[in-house]
Amino acid sequence: MSKRKDSCSFCGRSGVPLFEGLDGACICPDCIEQGHLLIAEENKKKEKRQAGTDFSLGSLPKPQQIKDFLDQYVIGQDEAKRYLSVAVYNHYKRLALVEGAAVPGQAQAYKDVEIEKSNIIMVGPTGTGKTLIARTIAKMLTVPFTIVDATVLTEAGYVGEDVESILTRLYQEADCDLKKTERGIVFIDEIDKIARKSDNPSITRDVSGEGVQQAMLKLLEGSVVNVPPKGGRKHPEQEFVHINTQNILFICGGAFDGIERKIAQRLNTQVVGFEATQKAQVIDKDNLLQYVAPQDLKAYGLIPEIIGRLPILTYLQPLDRASLRNILTEPKNAITRQYQKLLSLDGVELTFEPEALDYIVDKAIEYKLGARGLRSLTETVMMDLMYEIPSQHVSRFTVTRALAEEKISRADTNRIRNAV
Repeated sequence: MSKRKDSCSFCGRSGVPLFEGLDGACICPDCIEQGHLLIAEENKKKEKRQAGTDFSLGSLPKPQQIKDFLDQYVIGQDEAKRYLSVAVYNHYKRLALVEGAAVPGQAQAYKDVEIEKSNIIMVGPTGTGKTLIARTIAKMLTVPFTIVDATVLTEAGYVGEDVESILTRLYQEADCDLKKTERGIVFIDEIDKIARKSDNPSITRDVSGEGVQQAMLKLLEGSVVNVPPKGGRKHPEQEFVHINTQNILFICGGAFDGIERKIAQRLNTQVVGFEATQKAQVIDKDNLLQYVAPQDLKAYGLIPEIIGRLPILTYLQPLDRASLRNILTEPKNAITRQYQKLLSLDGVELTFEPEALDYIVDKAIEYKLGARGLRSLTETVMMDLMYEIPSQHVSRFTVTRALAEEKISRADTNRIRNAV
């Protein structure tokens, strides 16, 4: 008969309740709980690795369902949301065909047709929701999704990040699963920041502009890229992961500040002759971005090779007053709802007068801050209130227009503008 121990066989602690097993082995409650947590975490990782491994188009969200989900968080921008919803759904269908999944109703006549991916580029002013759309759609995807910033990229061999770091982040997002990485989606933000600085030849290299665009060509079109799995600079001793980008969908977004001048120049060249007056009336000069074309991107500084690898071009509308007003209250994560939830944890019911919200919108339009300005202005109004209300033991509070005017007028407008 084995001798009973008075300490845990795992952690060695004594003086605690023990559970005895065979041959006198004992375990304490803390070790049991720790083991349970480790098993639960491992099971969660296993489920995450297995998620999305098999594609069944019948269970995947259709384009209309994807757009309906985006409508819950993003106000307006129907055109861009439709483009993105169709692109994501087509990406799913393409993956299903590549992996040999059964596709209901697939015609035998098109069995040998190979579907090429269609990368997207979105053009829109700052604060119109390009990054928000990308972050929102990532919530419902069953494939790895990552958002990277093009402003930190430089040509290989220079200070900054190599273009391959884009795939490093996707690889890490896929839990270092190569198969999942090779069918993911990448959103490259601030693509306009790598535009060619000038058409004139220079004695110095454009290592953060045209050099980055040249390096991105192989990623966008589809090739096998050597990627350092942990990021950082490449060196001979480091092992690489070979990632095939053939089935990775790239979505690019940028503000392209000043591209309206390029569009206006192109449109004006066509408005000549006897029909000049009639054509000039058709053009909406207040929203020239809707007429954006690939040649405008080329004039802005993108090289033709990279424009050709981004065949789908869409735009985001500038936000009008009605859209900004709805952004304050309608989305699930509206800034006003966030503050109401924060104060509800202190037992305070927070309300906003419609006139106060109108004043915030008017100031955002005045400062030309876009949707991001709404948050800066709202936080300016709420900062002192969030400091005082939890200590006042009140059950409800209303933000009035007079209060909003007082807080914003006292604030440093330059600080508000720089916060965006």
